[in-house]
Amino acid sequence: MKKLKIASFFAGVGGIDLAFEQTEAFEVIYANEMDPYAVKTYENNFKLKVDCRKIEDVKLNEIPKFDVMIGGFPCTSFSLAGYRKGFEDKRTGHLYFELERIFKNKKPKIIFLENVKSLVGHDGGKTFRVILDSLEQEGYKVKPMVMNACEYGNIPQNRERIYIVCFRDKKLYEKFNFPLPVPLTKTIHDIIDFVNKSDDKYYYTKGKYKGDIYEKLVEAMDDEDAVYQWRRQYVRKNKSGVVPTLTANQGEGGHNVCLIRTKYGIRKMTPHECFNTQGYPLSYKLPEELSDSKLYKQAGNSVAVPVINRIAQNIADIL
Repeated sequence: MKKLKIASFFAGVGGIDLAFEQTEAFEVIYANEMDPYAVKTYENNFKLKVDCRKIEDVKLNEIPKFDVMIGGFPCTSFSLAGYRKGFEDKRTGHLYFELERIFKNKKPKIIFLENVKSLVGHDGGKTFRVILDSLEQEGYKVKPMVMNACEYGNIPQNRERIYIVCFRDKKLYEKFNFPLPVPLTKTIHDIIDFVNKSDDKYYYTKGKYKGDIYEKLVEAMDDEDAVYQWRRQYVRKNKSGVVPTLTANQGEGGHNVCLIRTKYGIRKMTPHECFNTQGYPLSYKLPEELSDSKLYKQAGNSVAVPVINRIAQNIADIL
């Protein structure tokens, strides 16, 4: 089968792109991402040269012809971890409408979008309704579904996201179904190295940080088979045996940092372990010149690759 051409927007480090290309039914021919650090990671793993401009600056005639639009448009306007200003957020609230500008002109056969679960209920559901209406008015039949990575991707991370699949062809829409849940067979030990010693910079030691953070961690973290989070003032244990939802601010000032206890002491999860937690293959290359804070942010902003791969495979199967 001839591969369908994909245009990727808000491409980040390439998680959605990777998930679709893993099916071998799709080929990414264009990617747009304005964060130069994310672009470094993307180009470290794909042959494609990324268009590193703001999406607002991309003219329609500069985008090559494509069959499928994919995008995880910025979620800070809708996220519980953000300010939840929605479309009124002057920073990122308008960016969905940049996608609309493009799909109204290019009319791709399929659109795939990913965002935070709280988008669905934002402003009493009005925000989500605006998005669905804009797609339907352009002739798309839309199927949305909230899915958790630990239920649908065999990834030991609690990560609920809304996935939106849109078809211009009514027959494809009627044939498409979201994947069913799968058993969670992977554990945190499959994605985090509890056995070997990591670099000293990841460990907490007495006096390394201001205040009594270290003492609080030692007191609270008594289980070497669990993941904890430092939540500004207290320590929270994840009791479900999975990694808590990774967030972008894990690399910015310490909030939401995921922690483990091993025989070598208490440490942060490494950036590679965070990418593992999103289901990236071990072969995914992280640029050595980027700081850990940049890589933590990239992992938190990214997607659950195996979940999207299963959705993409279901799309491929009905084509």
